[in-house]
Amino acid sequence: MSNDKQDHAALVGEHRLDEKVLDILHSYHRRIDEERSNPRREAPGGRDGGHDQRMRAVGPETGRFLNILVRGLTAPTILELGTSFGYSGIWLAEAARATGGKLITMEVHGYKSAYAQAMAEKAGLAEYIDFRVGDAVTMIRELRGKVDFVLVDLWKDLYLPCLEAFYPKLNAGAVIVADNMIYPATEDVKIYARAIRAKPGITSVLLPVGSGLEVSRYDAA
Repeated sequence: MSNDKQDHAALVGEHRLDEKVLDILHSYHRRIDEERSNPRREAPGGRDGGHDQRMRAVGPETGRFLNILVRGLTAPTILELGTSFGYSGIWLAEAARATGGKLITMEVHGYKSAYAQAMAEKAGLAEYIDFRVGDAVTMIRELRGKVDFVLVDLWKDLYLPCLEAFYPKLNAGAVIVADNMIYPATEDVKIYARAIRAKPGITSVLLPVGSGLEVSRYDAA
């Protein structure tokens, strides 16, 4: 392994990951570093019609945290809301493989989902991922069966509608993680935080990991 790869491995605690996964994470990390070194002004509302090439990735600290959480579950069904270019999905799918689980990841833009799928194939993880393209709220409502882990990381005005859609589909003991809860602290994420904490059976805590994570657990009455 090159010194550069060793530096990234040491940073995110990747030593237990196999070489294919490490290689893909390393390529993502280069892109994350480049993106953060050359920030672009956001379009109004954060949307640009689907041509945005920025990853908006959770970053290695959050990725490792997600991986740790999922590895504590048994054969989980994982729901990722906001595939983007697939970085967080690599961490989630690696944990799914380790625990006998499956990742369902949803993205509105087909070109992003296609890129994520190509990277997952290179990492040897594609068979553990179900890639879906379309409106997240609609696709959540159409899900068959229940879920054990949810990552919420899409447009912030969709956090609350997605919560209302996936809440009835949570298994007892399900864990929900929402990103960008500290930065940027938009009104939409504050509304989500209040809403999920008000749901029956939910316990929740805000953690200063990455851009801030609301980590919640559902225990059925």
